[in-house]
Amino acid sequence: MEKEFSKEIKDITSEIIAGYSKGRAIDKVDLFTQPDKTEIIYILDKLFEIVYAGCYRDRSFKIYNIESKLQLIIEDAAFHLNKQIALALRHSREHKEAAQSEIESLSAGLTLSFLKRIPAIREMLEMDLQAAYDGDPATKEKEEIILCYPGFYAITVNRFAHELYLLNVPLIPRIMTEHAHSITGIDIHPGATIGKNFFIDHGTGVVVGETTVIGDNVKLYQGVTLGALSTRGGKSLRGTHRHPTIEDNVTIYAGASILGGETIIGHDSVIGSNVFITYPLPPYSRVSVKNQDLLIKGKKDSDAEVFCKDQTLN
Repeated sequence: MEKEFSKEIKDITSEIIAGYSKGRAIDKVDLFTQPDKTEIIYILDKLFEIVYAGCYRDRSFKIYNIESKLQLIIEDAAFHLNKQIALALRHSREHKEAAQSEIESLSAGLTLSFLKRIPAIREMLEMDLQAAYDGDPATKEKEEIILCYPGFYAITVNRFAHELYLLNVPLIPRIMTEHAHSITGIDIHPGATIGKNFFIDHGTGVVVGETTVIGDNVKLYQGVTLGALSTRGGKSLRGTHRHPTIEDNVTIYAGASILGGETIIGHDSVIGSNVFITYPLPPYSRVSVKNQDLLIKGKKDSDAEVFCKDQTLN
């Protein structure tokens, strides 16, 4: 029985290996010609230690001088990021034929350009943190938001990924945001443009598409989709503005779907739960779904029925 089992395993292995010769995308076996997802998650951890030095710590550095410790962490992040960007560039079609020296020079320049943006990223995150603190009566202190809130984690990762996206770094920004998606349930494409004081409350199920533009002081609740109206066009839609624009001071409640590149939600609007919008709305709009009647029967009196009154957003 053991010999028969081993033979079956050997035959299965041979069949799978034979499939690798078909030249499909899934048949690639070289592990060292593309970015490493584990390494990119490690880089994210380093970036969190840099941005939130008092909340995230590195057990490998036992240094009490903040400047020395920070320089070591930045050097560590830079080393790994530089290597991963070089792999991403080599993996991309645009740079497949480039000389290794050109790849290394470009990667080093992109790494430094990104790191120079960290002070500006921190300024944006401070405003996002204040928006979360002001907008959620359940939080007692800002550190609670940094350490606990999935929405704030997803926003932080997106702020990093968006800068790399603007630098035209291939693949890595998407790996970063999909990692955040996998652990928070919040899917923000790194291409989305997001203004100041952005707050996602609860967050699970939020989707923000690549060409979405979000203004300042915008608040989203769980289950909100800012998506494309249709993706039937496939690759022909690449490069087009497919997702909505949300102007300043807009609140969008749970379960709302706002779709399409021509859909602009005017400033100071409030979008109620579970609405479906595919057309522009003027500023100061109030949108809600007319409530369905609820039938409520008491335990003791099965004939007792109470119907809720229609409610609209004020």
